[in-house]
Amino acid sequence: MNFNKITPSIISSLQEIAGKEYVFTDADSLKHYGHDETEDLNFPPQVVVKPRTAEEISAILKICNNENIPLTPRGAGTGLSGGALPVFGGIVLSMERFNKILDIDERNLQATVEPGVINQVFQETVAEKGLFYPPDPASKGSCFLGGNVAERAGGPKAVKYGVTKDYVLNLEVVLPTGEIIWTGANVLKNSTGYNLTQLLTGSEGTLGIITKIVFRLIPLPKHNLLMLAPFFSAIKACEAVPAIFRAGIIPSAMEFLERDAIDWALKYVAGISIHVKDDIQAHLIIEVDGNDPEVLMKECEKIMEVLQQFECDEILFADSQDQKNALWKMRRSVAEAVKTHSVYKEEDTVVPRAELPVLLAGVKEIGKKYGFQSVCYGHAGDGNLHVNIIKNNLSDEEWKVKLPQGIREIFQLCVKLGGTISGEHGIGWVQKDYMDIAFTEKSRSIQKQIKSVFDPNGILNPGKIWT
Repeated sequence: MNFNKITPSIISSLQEIAGKEYVFTDADSLKHYGHDETEDLNFPPQVVVKPRTAEEISAILKICNNENIPLTPRGAGTGLSGGALPVFGGIVLSMERFNKILDIDERNLQATVEPGVINQVFQETVAEKGLFYPPDPASKGSCFLGGNVAERAGGPKAVKYGVTKDYVLNLEVVLPTGEIIWTGANVLKNSTGYNLTQLLTGSEGTLGIITKIVFRLIPLPKHNLLMLAPFFSAIKACEAVPAIFRAGIIPSAMEFLERDAIDWALKYVAGISIHVKDDIQAHLIIEVDGNDPEVLMKECEKIMEVLQQFECDEILFADSQDQKNALWKMRRSVAEAVKTHSVYKEEDTVVPRAELPVLLAGVKEIGKKYGFQSVCYGHAGDGNLHVNIIKNNLSDEEWKVKLPQGIREIFQLCVKLGGTISGEHGIGWVQKDYMDIAFTEKSRSIQKQIKSVFDPNGILNPGKIWT
């Protein structure tokens, strides 16, 4: 792709639009906004702009479209697929000033928010009104809702409540050519035209820039119970997952952690004390929620009966909110723990949940074939396994040349099992070379044509999803 450089006159125009204090060209800013949480990659932009209104974004995009300048939208920078990396330089458009909860409609159980609102802030705000927004990524304490929408983010609650896309009713979007549109309506049912709302949801910032989001909400469950189930076999732990659903129970969360993930997290997170026997190979964290404690206890008893069929050791209950918080803190800290331990790559695989044992066994076999160690954990209830590949003693050549062949085999296995190559992290910059595994040439061509309709000059988040 051939883009033009940003000239001093363009910088002046950006300053007139957003204000001088919100246009940055200093080295520290460019370095900071040149990376997200994807590995150790860094692509500094030429300029960072922090607008405040959709109209400002519209004016900026019109300049980019007319002058052939690449623009990369950015939320909180917590992404793991390189979606916010300005790989062609140009402008990074930070959405951090779009941080207002505009309205909570308690009559209709809806909320209208700006994309820079932090996930956890939104969850806690609606909870005060007895309402519930379930999607809860591991980075919920820092990630932006706009980024969640862009990536169709999930989290532990997805197994029962669904992912971000299931709560998006309507979006205000600035198109790459500068027009501002609403994609749908603030209704639960909508059979009017193509579903642009869901097309923009998960588009990874390649089709438009979201400036307002209308979410649906649900009533907040009053109670939950949390248990930690240790297993003598990681494969058996995975086999137990679909058995719980077959028994008629839908947990509100069901997380898998193999032994290395547990050990590394416990070393990384201070203040958590969990004794793990030497022969334990994996854990399931299982939560049920609802409004009747007696019903929840009966569900837990039924789950325990199921688990005993799969080489499960003594099950531990979290007796207090502090214990629940500690278990969730451990689970949410696994990725950071792995990151501090070694150079790594995280692959976001997903298969039908009953195929999870086959996927886990296959990942380990592929690791042996290509000489890499993997640390696996994830949202077992919806078949979403995060595979963290550790560099350890692999040479740079093996890491750059040989390892991608192993990753390709993992993704081929996912597709063979009826799954695909990303469950919630997106494709972005780092996974795009594998899209031929998930889609035929015709399917890829159709999607690229959609991109061209929205962004005829290819200036919005170029280099992402498609090679």
